[in-house]
Amino acid sequence: MGKGITSREENYSQWYNELVVKADLAENSAVRGSMVIKPYGYAIWEKMQAQLDKMFKETGHENAYFPLFIPKSFFSKEASHVDGFAKECAVVTHYRLKTDESGKVVVDEDAKLEEELIVRPTSETIIWSTYKNWIQSYRDLPILVNQWANVVRWEMRTRLFLRTAEFLWQEGHTAHSTAEEALEETTKMINVYSEFAEKWMAMPVIMGRKSENERFAGAIETFTIEALMQDGKALQSGTSHFLGQNFAKAFDVKFADKNGKLDFVWATSWGVSTRLIGALIMAHSDDKGLVLPPKLAPIQVAIVPIYKSEEELSEISKSVQIIIDKLKAKGISVKYDNRDTQKPGFKFAEYELKGVPVRIAIGPRDLEQNSCEISRRDTLTKENVSQNGIDDYVENLLNEIQENIYNKAFIFRNNNIFKVNTFDEFKNVIEKGGFASAHWDGTIETELKIKELTKATLRCIPFKNDLEIGKCVLTGKPSKERVLFAKAY
Repeated sequence: MGKGITSREENYSQWYNELVVKADLAENSAVRGSMVIKPYGYAIWEKMQAQLDKMFKETGHENAYFPLFIPKSFFSKEASHVDGFAKECAVVTHYRLKTDESGKVVVDEDAKLEEELIVRPTSETIIWSTYKNWIQSYRDLPILVNQWANVVRWEMRTRLFLRTAEFLWQEGHTAHSTAEEALEETTKMINVYSEFAEKWMAMPVIMGRKSENERFAGAIETFTIEALMQDGKALQSGTSHFLGQNFAKAFDVKFADKNGKLDFVWATSWGVSTRLIGALIMAHSDDKGLVLPPKLAPIQVAIVPIYKSEEELSEISKSVQIIIDKLKAKGISVKYDNRDTQKPGFKFAEYELKGVPVRIAIGPRDLEQNSCEISRRDTLTKENVSQNGIDDYVENLLNEIQENIYNKAFIFRNNNIFKVNTFDEFKNVIEKGGFASAHWDGTIETELKIKELTKATLRCIPFKNDLEIGKCVLTGKPSKERVLFAKAY
């Protein structure tokens, strides 16, 4: 075990928690339920952010920033929205502290806010109150805005990256003149998330619609990407919401169409958060530590010199500098670890734990032979390679590792989707882990009863779904297609 990590078989939850801390990704903070994202963990988020931001801009979106605080009255304007978030809201009631006679710091009761403020759990309400000032006519539409921000949801049971009281995310909020255009946007963005998950995170996902019960509070339709973690639990990894005219009606946001007729604006919102780092860890990593897809690894190549004297290190460093220059010219991130405070074995274990995709070791004998030893993190295999053309070799290897990590996760996911026709079969799959592909009668009552009996939730109604007449696994009532259930994070 890399630095004594609990094995996945022994205790998956403990394995995850230990790995996040020991790989230097994050740690719990002094604030209950909130985390400190450490530089290595934040570097992964920055790579995710950079790629997603590029994809958003390529699809016509611009970044803006809206306030952290939302007037409480805004929430009451959209009933289902407030119902969905009421239990998780942090509320600001005062704006000043003071010191009492004993020197104790207390809230100054004379500094009570006229209207209490909600620390944003999501920004639909503050953004739609703003859009009212931006939109008068069809010429002002569409508005395609995204914001990178932090949000607060007062979670009771927290876990680093997966569920914390404060987390980082992006939230897109768009405004359109027709329902068709808004639905097209909702679909476009779930496809962007799917492409990012599969091509950058090397994580296969299933795209689909949420049931009415699982929809975002205030949405008419929610599209989702669902991934399967190695313990057989599902993880919702991105959502895109068609909000209809609900928020426009709540904030009286109307536009004049080409004929001068007034109508309410159509809306979407969509987001992914730092829980994607949790997904990345759980989808690919092993008992030795992280396994990072090269496209998101902060360090793609670590080079470790093997030497006994300063003279040997000096000669190795000259050779290494040539390799570094070649790799950097190809846009590959490299770390040369010539610390004299740690032995090579310690460094190897550290880079294994941190999931660095490729490790290169060079010693005096390698210099004589113009070679080096290359280790792959995904397969834990080693190979001796010539230093000539090493840049092309490493570039191809990184692509191969990216593909291999995806294929491994894809095979695992596909082997863990089980068609079930009876409730006993359903319970067995849920107990064992994986997606249960089952018929459901389409009612909230049945969905909630299944959740009560098995703790499984309806993850999605897949887009790519063959129509198939069948009977609901719980009630025996007719069903026209299978849906996916699983226990989830």
